[in-house]
Amino acid sequence: MRRPLAFLTLALPALALLAAACSTTEGTTSSVPVFTTSPDATGGTSTTTAPVATTSTAPVTTTTATTTTSATATSTTTTTSLPPIEDLTLALVEVADGLAQPVFVTAPPGDDRLFVVEQGGLIQLLRDGQRLGAFLDVSALVSTGGERGLLGLAFHPGYPADPRFYVNYTDRRGDTVVAEYRVGADPDRADPALGRTLLTVAQPNRNHNGGMIAFGPDGYLYIGMGDGGGAGDPDRTGQDPASLLGSILRISVDGDPYTVPPNPWAGDGGAAEVWAKGLRNPWRFSFDGDLLYIGDVGQGAWEEIDIAHVDSWRLNFGWSIMEGGHCFREADCGRTGLELPVLEYAHENGNCSVTGGYVYRGTALPELDGSYFYGDYCSGMVASLRHDLEGLFDLRDWTTTLGAVPGLTSFGIDGAGELYLVTAEGALYRLGRG
Repeated sequence: MRRPLAFLTLALPALALLAAACSTTEGTTSSVPVFTTSPDATGGTSTTTAPVATTSTAPVTTTTATTTTSATATSTTTTTSLPPIEDLTLALVEVADGLAQPVFVTAPPGDDRLFVVEQGGLIQLLRDGQRLGAFLDVSALVSTGGERGLLGLAFHPGYPADPRFYVNYTDRRGDTVVAEYRVGADPDRADPALGRTLLTVAQPNRNHNGGMIAFGPDGYLYIGMGDGGGAGDPDRTGQDPASLLGSILRISVDGDPYTVPPNPWAGDGGAAEVWAKGLRNPWRFSFDGDLLYIGDVGQGAWEEIDIAHVDSWRLNFGWSIMEGGHCFREADCGRTGLELPVLEYAHENGNCSVTGGYVYRGTALPELDGSYFYGDYCSGMVASLRHDLEGLFDLRDWTTTLGAVPGLTSFGIDGAGELYLVTAEGALYRLGRG
């Protein structure tokens, strides 16, 4: 059913992201309801007004919101009571350093190891901060530098009983490759000989390669594809349903080389693999229950967070008609059928490139349960928000207590659901209690 959406514009206090070249409301729809909210100065109390501009102290967030209406699918993930967050102080606990351009960290559920993706083509294996060697080495297959390289990793939902896992990299020609590998007899080593290519997508430029892959609650593999690069979507792939670029794809990994589930853009000349359109560079996205949280990197003015239900149909997030919630190509653009982001922030105070993160579901910091973390590569800002059926609330900027984390390439979660951050400088941190 339809619910009102209040679109948030944040001014957050405060190197180019691997996934980003950083050089209102008529007919707009949204798959997630959101409402106007501003954070309390010290803790978790949110106030609701529309529009509003509120300045708070610590954590500090200034929020300006405008209201529109819409929605498609309704979330099945709800927050019924808020964990106490008022007195929480966070800290970054260093787990490892000296990594070679790490761009992602993850682990299968219940696994006590960490799998760190390095841009040059290695997946490093760690346990308790100690390196166990390379889990996989595909450096001979990978083109690297700038926004190219080994960019994504996802384990099969049945892992380790099903030994398959998947990587996303740019090959020697610069094209995107999604490939499958398997773990052999040694659980700490994948067998490169057991690899197979599922999908290859030609890339016309060196940037906006996307790179994120993740399995959804439906068991399908979701693949983030940038618009093919070049400033301003020169090939107009963002609004071309026949193009795999500027999209999130959804495939089944079972098949030769894969099969395609019923995807919403398959008809009327659209590509069968396309699940959502209108994305500039969805560098990092993640699932929380039935909701998909996307950090889509902007062009030169706005960064955005999108939230969508997996059952949403024919999603179009607007690029390159719009950048964030603003017309991009024309001063007055047609917005019918486009999804507004649930949150945007401007290229101010050093911000220039959003790094999407995860909803915290660990146990070490129960006060954070349900908080979605995201950040900015350039400024090092780290922030969070919560979402329920009424919308966004409890927006917080943690930079004042954590300190800036410049070069923030990615967030990740371990096998217990604890949250991690990796930086281009080679550091791996766990989010802990201060």
